[in-house]
Amino acid sequence: MPIDLRLDASEIVLFTDLYELTVSAAFFDHGFNEPATFEVAVRKLPPNRGYMIAAGLERLLEALENYRFDDAAIAHLDSLKLFKPAFLDYLRQLRWSGTVRALPEGTIFFAGEPVLQVHAPLIEAQLVETLVLNQIGFPSMVATKAARCVGVAGGRRLVDFGPRRSQGIDAAVIAARSSYLGGFHGSANVLAGKRYGIPVFGTMSHSFVMAHETEREAFADFTATFPKLSTLLVDTYDTVRGVRNAAALGTALREAGIKLQGVRLDSGDIRDLAVRSRAILDRAGLGEVAIFASGNLDEYKIADLLAERAPIDAFGVGTALAVSDDAPAGDFTYKLTEYNGQPRLKTSAGKISVPGRKQIFRALNPSGGCYADLVALIDETAQTVAREFRPAPADVVALLEVQLEDGKRRIPRPTLADARERVTSGLAKLDARIKAIRKPAEYPVRHSAALGAMIIDEKLHAETRQD
Repeated sequence: MPIDLRLDASEIVLFTDLYELTVSAAFFDHGFNEPATFEVAVRKLPPNRGYMIAAGLERLLEALENYRFDDAAIAHLDSLKLFKPAFLDYLRQLRWSGTVRALPEGTIFFAGEPVLQVHAPLIEAQLVETLVLNQIGFPSMVATKAARCVGVAGGRRLVDFGPRRSQGIDAAVIAARSSYLGGFHGSANVLAGKRYGIPVFGTMSHSFVMAHETEREAFADFTATFPKLSTLLVDTYDTVRGVRNAAALGTALREAGIKLQGVRLDSGDIRDLAVRSRAILDRAGLGEVAIFASGNLDEYKIADLLAERAPIDAFGVGTALAVSDDAPAGDFTYKLTEYNGQPRLKTSAGKISVPGRKQIFRALNPSGGCYADLVALIDETAQTVAREFRPAPADVVALLEVQLEDGKRRIPRPTLADARERVTSGLAKLDARIKAIRKPAEYPVRHSAALGAMIIDEKLHAETRQD
């Protein structure tokens, strides 16, 4: 029996809602397995989000490339006494053969746009719904949260401090990866550092200070062991006295040719303590010693601290980042948009879907800034839709790219650094009003004329499907 902590790669196929399997079995029984297209989109953006960052794709593609039901998975499904032997034999032979078109990781997107498309035999496309939504939704939420923090930090260093408050080990690793993709400088998560090459950062613990008879002894011992990691946690007792003790040690270290790296403020009135700490350090001739702030921070608190001119050089963001606390989930959907070459439309009140296989086109102005998106049919081109933008664009770019074809990658796997650069570049092209962390402006997203006509036509067809 494996320990609970472990998730074997072979178990990924069982990470699914039961109905994905029962529906697929019914499709199999009745001969439904023609090519189908499903699309992932966000119906509406979470509160105070003017944009989102696409993340999680690379982990998903890796899972799809290795998607197969081994003997243990088949045995478990057989034990449920729900599935016929013929369907289980089909699953045993299945190797995921579909095509994935998606926004490259780090791409900015908006509500109503297809973030990812799965085109595959119907059963294959149906089986992976749970996996697709799970692997795209949370990473995109955290990457967006991180990008918002970066946007208000003014170039100051940001570190993911979230592992201990994350919703499980895998969530902590995803959060570290997604926050780095979103622009953070690194993480406290050593496993994420190993797996993804993310820089890792750490300071010291309150327990280290408390285990010593005096705070000064604790500071001296830690810096003796880790002189290059000497950011001292100064709030175990009285914070101001802690800063004075750090300054005294910093002065002694300087005389020995060693530089004290910083002091970390983790509680109390951070703005007031930062001002007082800066004054103490400067009077000691330690102007180069950084002030690092942590303790229940998020983009709103960082923005407020800097608006109040708090002299802080770096921030550790923990719980708020790791769970995207003000918006822990997005309204991501996975909807059938085409089956056997024919568009499909869902007309449920408040949950209408958009039919057809599609492409997103983004209009750029002469300075390279983006100002509007058009969701169009897959056979439309940048040239054919350019006339639908107002004002006329200097350039139009198509955003969805083939990532997986016939179940295999057709392009080199991008690096995390590539995705991180895409975030930086994309945000630079976006109007500041869209990037506001409170009450952002709405970015224009429209349907092309051809897609609009298809929607009207399919609404009429949908009425006949209930006869």
